[in-house]
This record gives sequence, C-alpha cells and structure tokens, in this order.
Amino acid sequence: MPRIKKLYILLLLVLSTSVSLYSQPGQPDNSATVTLQQRIKYETNPDITPFQIRKIYIKGNQKTKEKLILRELPFKTGDQYLLSELVKRFEDARRQLMNTVLFNEVIVALKSIEGYDVDILVEVKERWYLFPVPILKNVDRNLNQWLIENNAKLNRVNYGIKLLYNNATGNNDKLNIWLINGYTKQLSASYDRLYFDKKMKWGLNVGLGMGKNREVNYNTLNNKQLFFKDTNKYVRSFFKSYAELTYRRAIKTRHRFGIGYTVERVNDTIVALNSSYFKNGRNKISYPEFYYNMSYFDVDYIPYPLTGYLAEVSFIKKGVNNIINLWQLSVKGGANWKLADKTYLGTRLSGTIKLPFHQPYFNLRLLGYNDFFMQGYEYYVVDGVAGGYLKTTVTRELASFYVHKKRKNDEIPYRIPFHIYARAFANAGYFHSPEPGSSGLNNKMLYSGGVGIDILTHYDFTLRLEWSFNQLGQNGLFLHKKSNY
Repeated sequence: MPRIKKLYILLLLVLSTSVSLYSQPGQPDNSATVTLQQRIKYETNPDITPFQIRKIYIKGNQKTKEKLILRELPFKTGDQYLLSELVKRFEDARRQLMNTVLFNEVIVALKSIEGYDVDILVEVKERWYLFPVPILKNVDRNLNQWLIENNAKLNRVNYGIKLLYNNATGNNDKLNIWLINGYTKQLSASYDRLYFDKKMKWGLNVGLGMGKNREVNYNTLNNKQLFFKDTNKYVRSFFKSYAELTYRRAIKTRHRFGIGYTVERVNDTIVALNSSYFKNGRNKISYPEFYYNMSYFDVDYIPYPLTGYLAEVSFIKKGVNNIINLWQLSVKGGANWKLADKTYLGTRLSGTIKLPFHQPYFNLRLLGYNDFFMQGYEYYVVDGVAGGYLKTTVTRELASFYVHKKRKNDEIPYRIPFHIYARAFANAGYFHSPEPGSSGLNNKMLYSGGVGIDILTHYDFTLRLEWSFNQLGQNGLFLHKKSNY
C-alpha cells in the first residue's frame, strides 16, 4: 500500500505540473532515485516534505531574453515547496508569462526529478513582434456611431501605416511609429522599455506626436457631439510629448511617474461657436502635465480576464496657472470569480473626479470616450466633472478550439486560437455636471443591460456583438472591437 501511495504522488506531480497536459517530445525519463531514508520519509509524511528547485531550463525564446522570463516566475533556483504549492506555482508562472503578451503558448512542466531535487522546464512559443500594419480606422467613438449615425462615411476614416515593433531588443520593449492621413494628419512615435537597470525594476517610456484636423467636436447638445468642418483648411492642430519612469518591484504591480507637454490650437471659428472651448475665449493653450499611475493585475489573462482581481489608480495635474488648471483622480477596479464549470461572474467599477468643477469644454469629456462607457449608450456622450459606473457580467464559455496551420521550420503546427463566450450584463452609473444645460443624462442615475457574444482570437483581438437596452426605452445591436495592435 505505501508503494502505491508513493507512485500515486509521483504521478500526480508529473501530470499536474504540465500545463499543456501532455509530455514534451525528447524529454528525459522522469523516474526518481530515492534513498531508503527518503523513501521512509516520503511514504510516511508526503505532505510535509519539500521539493527543492535545482535548475530552471528555458526553451523556445529565440528573441526574448532569458533573464526577462526568469523575472516573471514566482520561484527561483534553490526555493523549496511542498507538492501542492509547487503545482500551484507552476500554473502561476504560466499565467504570468502569458500576461506579458509576448507568447502565444507557454508550458511550465517538470523536466526531471532526483530524490527531492527537481528541474523545471519553461517552454514558450513566441509571437511575431514586427508589424508593419496598414491603417484603415474610423475616427468615431465606436463602430455603431460610424456605421449608423455617420453612414460609414469614408471621410471619417484615418488611413496610413503604423510600425509596431514589440520586444524590439528582447526586453519586452515596444517601438511604435504612426504615419496617419485622412481625417487626421498625424505623426507620432513612442518607445517603452520595461527595464533598463540590472535589478530589473526601473523602466522608461517616451513619446511625441503632432497632427491637425479639418473637423472639431466643439460642443455638446442633448448629449450629442456637435462638429464643425472646413474642407479648405485645418481648424485644429496639436503637439504632445511625454516622458515617464516606471517602477515594478515585484510582478503584479507597476508604477508610472510622468511629465508631459501639450500645445493645442483651434481657429477663430471654433471660439466663435463656443467661447468656453478653451478658457476666456482663447484659441491656443500650452501647458505642462504631471501624472502618476499605479496598475495591479492578478488575473488569469489580462486581455480577457475571467478570474482574479485588477485595480488602477491615476492622478493627473494639468497646467500651473489659471489658463489650464485641472486636478484629476481616476480609479478602476475589477473582480472575477468562477461560479461553475465554464461559468464566471465579473464586476467592474470605474470613477473619475475633476477639480475645480468649473472647467472649459476641452476638459469636460467623461462618459462615452475611450474605454469609459456604458453599454446601451453608445450613441450618447455625457460630459461632466465627476462620475462613475458599476458593471456586472455573467460569462459562459461556449467553445474553445484551435485552427492548426503548418509553417515552415515549425516542429509543431502553428495554432490560431478561437474562444467564444456568451455574456449577460447590467450597468449602473451617475455623472455630474455643474452646468448640464440641455444634456438630460447628467445628474441622474443611468441604467442599462443586455446580452452578447464575444469572439476572442489571434493576438488578443476581441469582437463583441451585444444586444443592449437603456432606461430611455431604446435597444439594439451594438458592435465593439478591441485589439492590442
């Protein structure tokens, strides 16, 4: 009986530590050599005898530096863990490496065992890192606004090319260059390096951009954007630059300390249409910006989390005089739990406050811009100086499969993932404006809900099809897409 018990424990260790649930070809035999004293100890106290990590082998990282992979692991050589803890840390390591968004696949497995010394294999399949990508993108806040309200007009599309070079030096650094024409003429570049010091804690991120537009959103009426366009000349120009230091002492939390400088100019027609676009009827502003951001991720997969927790706090100070004077605090939080097999519950909380409350129109954007939105209100914007929302979602996995594609020189076929989820959601929010005017969605509780289908595929591209309804009695099909590229 003790012999069966020992074999069972060894088998459990080998199987449970292989994330992919299959043995890798060419691996050595995982049989263990155990002394008589160890055998007695193993058989009598299997749950209190720790295993020691002797060596960690990294495989598959043709571009990524080995030290970067080791930095993400929740264990190191010489550490000792009980069997149950070792299995858990193997899964934590796989999850953390996937969340770097550097790899398509990660396997963390037991390579060999000798007595209570274990060797660990970390095998990765790297993504493509260099993307010269053509740009063809609508400029409206979401797909529905472009398709329905603006009739999919091509003059509301940006086109051009962007060069995305991720993991440029193998240190998870990113070089981005954008050349854009069409609705916006823009040139921008940025470089983000996660670490530049030997201890791998400090990083650097710099960027700049400049451009001009023939159309400007100069005001809001009845929670709808008002635009002015001049086909003969540009009515807005801008220049932005920033530099920031990042600090990541451990794995899950990252701090950003930044400074920026912005110049914005509009022509006199915009000032005539809205004298509060900038303060005091100005047509040009320039100001410094100081900011701090803290982000925390402890989720299964950052691009589409189903379990775990996340949080983000951002503090911004724009301007140093009365021309631009803004103090802004924003917070985001999320929690996700597994309810049953393939069924998950998630909540999201997001809020912002801007001080002082009286701000020019330029600083009043709130709900409906970027990723700060509520389903069911895609056709509306809510300007203001304070507000937030709570979202609750139940997600059910419907299908998960891979399409195999054999590439030259690949030992294993390249796999394109597809994951399909069904969701039901409910939202509640409140957004304050000291001068709401004709915007009836301000200063009241807003509610919405609906159901949807999400399709998550290659390189974290997500397409959402949602049937949403709001408290105005409106409902319909809405499309959303999200991509890291």
